[in-house]
Amino acid sequence: MRGQPSNRISEKGLRVWRLYGIIQTFFVLLVAIGVGVLTYIFEWQWYIYVIAAIIVIAYAYFFVYLFPKIKWLRWRYEVRESEIELQHGLFIVKRTLIPMVRVQHVDTSQGPILRKYNLAGITISTAATNHEIPALVVEEADDLRSRISTLARVADDDV
Repeated sequence: MRGQPSNRISEKGLRVWRLYGIIQTFFVLLVAIGVGVLTYIFEWQWYIYVIAAIIVIAYAYFFVYLFPKIKWLRWRYEVRESEIELQHGLFIVKRTLIPMVRVQHVDTSQGPILRKYNLAGITISTAATNHEIPALVVEEADDLRSRISTLARVADDDV
């Protein structure tokens, strides 16, 4: 078995994933507040407040701290002349090899949060599916898109 792919995504990606976790935790907090208000109005058992608080704290721990860290540590990629290798996963680590002859086109995308951190994602399209490298510095993403496009063109010419 080959070693791990050599390249990591940007460390700023960890901050972006944590920001996504904070936004999601905010919505979980709103639901917990709603449950708390209902508990007060209908005079339900007091431990419902405790359960709601534990859920919010656990959700924040997992989705703001733990899962983004594990996800960032596992995300790796490598572009070779004949293939692209991706490795990612939270509980199950998935490794994917994409032959260059299968690459149809490569896109970069950037939402408002990625733009704030000067990051972009790359989507590699094949006939069967799309693969994404999530958080690269914009210049690195543009260079990688151009390199994959060039290598895919050469691979098509060889077929």
